[in-house]
Amino acid sequence: QLQLAESGGGLVQPGGSLRLSCAASGFRTDYYAIAWFRQAPGKEREGVSCISTSGGSTNYADSVKGRFVISRDNAKNTVYLQMNSLKPEDTGVYYCAASGPYDSGSYYCPLYGMDYWGEGTLVTVSS
Repeated sequence: QLQLAESGGGLVQPGGSLRLSCAASGFRTDYYAIAWFRQAPGKEREGVSCISTSGGSTNYADSVKGRFVISRDNAKNTVYLQMNSLKPEDTGVYYCAASGPYDSGSYYCPLYGMDYWGEGTLVTVSS
């Protein structure tokens, strides 16, 4: 069974950092583009970042550019989201999602039409 499990959420002060992890089981992340989404209280879910199977293509929402970095370690079947300079407006439930399968050298990096989703991890940015 294909599953994604997020971890690393928590409470952090404004300006702080967190690293989220997305661990996959039941499939190899080499062949899947992985994306992070978030949903703030009372708002719709939005795409935050994505990374292609090759890792050669990444994309970020304007609101997180320069602060968040997505990366992948296919040997560990895990994708990470390093979040720096966090702001209260970054608060929300963060989900990872997978799209594929694609060629392992693909540069396709979608923030829509995802095939598999994790349960989410809560990030709260507050003083």
